[in-house]
Order: sequence, then structure tokens, then C-alpha cells
Amino acid sequence: MKNLDDLHLNIPTERKTVSVANANDKEVLVAVREALRKNLCSFLLFGEKEKIKQVAEEVMLNVTDPHITVRHATTQEEAVTSAVKAVSENEADVLMKGNVATNILLKAVLHKEYGLRTGSILSHVALFEIPGRDRLMFLTDPAMNIAPNLKEKATIINNAVKVAKGIGITLPKVAALAPVETVNEAMQSSVDAALLTQMQKRGQIKDCIIDGPLAFDNAVSLEAAKHKGIQSEVAGNPDILLVPTIDVGNALYKSFIYFANAKVAAIVSGAKAPIVLPSRADRAESKLYSLSLALATTTTI
Repeated sequence: MKNLDDLHLNIPTERKTVSVANANDKEVLVAVREALRKNLCSFLLFGEKEKIKQVAEEVMLNVTDPHITVRHATTQEEAVTSAVKAVSENEADVLMKGNVATNILLKAVLHKEYGLRTGSILSHVALFEIPGRDRLMFLTDPAMNIAPNLKEKATIINNAVKVAKGIGITLPKVAALAPVETVNEAMQSSVDAALLTQMQKRGQIKDCIIDGPLAFDNAVSLEAAKHKGIQSEVAGNPDILLVPTIDVGNALYKSFIYFANAKVAAIVSGAKAPIVLPSRADRAESKLYSLSLALATTTTI
């Protein structure tokens, strides 16, 4: 797949429902409008009904559409709790952040009684369409796990692999990034990358091909890999970039967008259902792409 516009082709034919927490957000409701126009899914919109109607009018969204249900909540906390419960109780298939702080939403997601815990860590998975590249590329984890250890990195890979399968990549190639392509015991990222590679070869991490450590240039450029004499199934042709820390991931994420004019879709994986967790700075287009990615992974997460 080369374009994020094609994500909708991987959405299951059975119509899914998206639960939106505190839905009175202009860009979110534009994404809802466009999703309905493309006939992608149905929506449960939680929040103050009059505020939702007011914002919907501004973006020309018809809240009487048969695929929209608006459920009143008097407070932000009530809207978030109700939206999460709708997913937990299998009334909805995807959770989407509306006009609410991320920490408030995640607190509800991780609630012991009604949350979406699975026993696994949650991780952020971003999918980029970068001009000049002939395929889409995942980046993980640029937003949630600060400095994951080896075990957590293995789980982050598993979470990303499930997302990749949702868009039809059956055996994704994972590049485990480090500053260098050789193991240096003073660089924990290089040690972890080598261990993850070996874990995959021995079947401890399944359904993917991992290689590392790989410096960023060797990971994304076949020419750079050949220049360094690296022989690898992954180097120059990765489906997933695994970053060692949030610092690296966050910088790459924003560099792709602001320096390379990349388009992005991003979700949280590792919960009972996909979570669309857009940034306040994300445009409606990115929110729609993220929604499509979440819908495509409802059968694999």
C-alpha cells in the first residue's frame, strides 16, 4: 500500500461503531462527517448534547443521520467514562478521543473495573505516507512509552505487528534502531536491538522479521546499507521502525511531518480495542486517516 487514502480498503465489511469521548471538537466532527460520507462506520457521540449539536452545525454534520447516536453527558468525566464503557461492553469497536485531555482518557482506559486493559502495555503506532517513498511505513513508539526495556520493546513490536496485519502486511519487516549498526555495550539501544533480532529468530517474537541494530540511514536507505556492507532482509526496506526511546520517536514523528510533508495515521495498540488518540494539533485529515487505521485493525488487535 502506497497511500493512506487506501486504508479504507482494509476496513471490514461488517459495519463497526466508533465511540467518541466528549465529541464537541470541531476537527473530530469534521472527521466524523467525512467518515459517514465514505460510509466507513457508525458513531456514538458522548458529551453535552447541545454543545455537540452546536459544533456539528458549524461543520455541517447532520446529527440526525441514522448512523449517529448522540448520548448526553453532563461532565467531561462522565462522557469519557461512558465512551470507554461502550467499548468495554462491546457496544462499540473503536474508542476515539474528542475534546478531552489524553491523560483523562487514558485513566479511564486503564480503569480496573470498566477499562480496556489486556495485561499488555499500550503503545503508540504511527503510519506515515512520506513523499518519495514507494510504501507506507510504521513508527513505534513515538508518544507513550518513555524508555522501554527489552521486554516492553518486544511487546511494542507485537502491538505494531498486529496493526500492520490489519492493513494486509502479513510478515512485516522491523528495523530496530540504534545510533550505530554494530553492538556497543555502552549503547543499550544497540544491545536491545541485537537481542530482539535473536529473539525473533528463535521464535520468541513471532509473525515478523526483525533486524538490528540499524542506524536510521541503513534502516531506510538500501544504498546506505550496501555502502556499509550490511546484508539484511530489512535494511532499506522496513515496514516498521522501532525506536529505542520516546525522544527519538517524537523527533522522527515531527520531522516526517514538518520536514518531509508526510501524512500520518496513528492509533494506540495493546488495549481490548483500537484507540484513536489524536493530538490537538492534528488536522481533520489525519484524524480521518487514524480512524480508518483503527477500523482496519479491529479484527487483529
